[in-house]
Amino acid sequence: MTKKTKNIVLWGLAVILTLAMATYQRTTGPTWPISGEVTIDNNRVGFTLLRSHGGNGGAPVSVVVNDKSITGEVTYKRYKSYDKLTTVAMTRSGDTLMMKLPHQAPAGKVEYTVTLRKGGKLFKLNDEPVVLRYKGAVPAYILIPHIFFMFFSMLFGMRVLLELFTGGNKSGYYAKIITVCVFVGGLILGPIVQKYAFGAYWTGWPFGHDMTDNKTLFMFIFWVIAWWQLKKNPMNKLWPAIAIVVMFAVYLVPHSTMGSEIDYTKQPAKTEKLEP
Repeated sequence: MTKKTKNIVLWGLAVILTLAMATYQRTTGPTWPISGEVTIDNNRVGFTLLRSHGGNGGAPVSVVVNDKSITGEVTYKRYKSYDKLTTVAMTRSGDTLMMKLPHQAPAGKVEYTVTLRKGGKLFKLNDEPVVLRYKGAVPAYILIPHIFFMFFSMLFGMRVLLELFTGGNKSGYYAKIITVCVFVGGLILGPIVQKYAFGAYWTGWPFGHDMTDNKTLFMFIFWVIAWWQLKKNPMNKLWPAIAIVVMFAVYLVPHSTMGSEIDYTKQPAKTEKLEP
């Protein structure tokens, strides 16, 4: 295998590993929709329940049900609150039953369950309440660069991993790129994204327990150390290996775990009216 071919193969593997990890992190997070199906009179009814909603207006809850004799209702309350549960009937539009949860400020959460009815029988779509978090709209010119830099930090991290296994000598160069990407994408653009989405620049240590903020800072520190050690000794394998392990640990934590949220128990209990 020529040097050029080997390089192409290694980068191809790095891309595959990066896409796999990015997909895992996103789809296992607490904001990824919950999907499933329920059987009513031998007919399967599929559903997808949202766990995140951005922009203005309430989050939609909808289920496609062809059988017009089936009705639905949504029971909800604000998450982490002393509110009483509120149950609202879903309205039908063609084959779709729908309603909107009450809008909340960014980082506000609503927990809800969906129940379908037919002939006096109840069919719960979710036994445990789904927790949905509201967020503000993030401008594309901020969000896209943030995703770009964080993706490439992961990509070059995978490349360092392969470099360690193949005995390459570019780990120092890649570590520098990773450090810059994490700094720009995670520690500069990340807080700006957080401000637009949830109203605060930084809710990690020492101001809060936001896991995304904390793990980004933790990963950055280890890559700075790895880069510094590789500058002194380009063939150092210990510190880039440690930084890779830390990066894997960070990205294996589902996205948005222990993220920003409003604690309504510290506010007066109430049930908000639905928006028209």
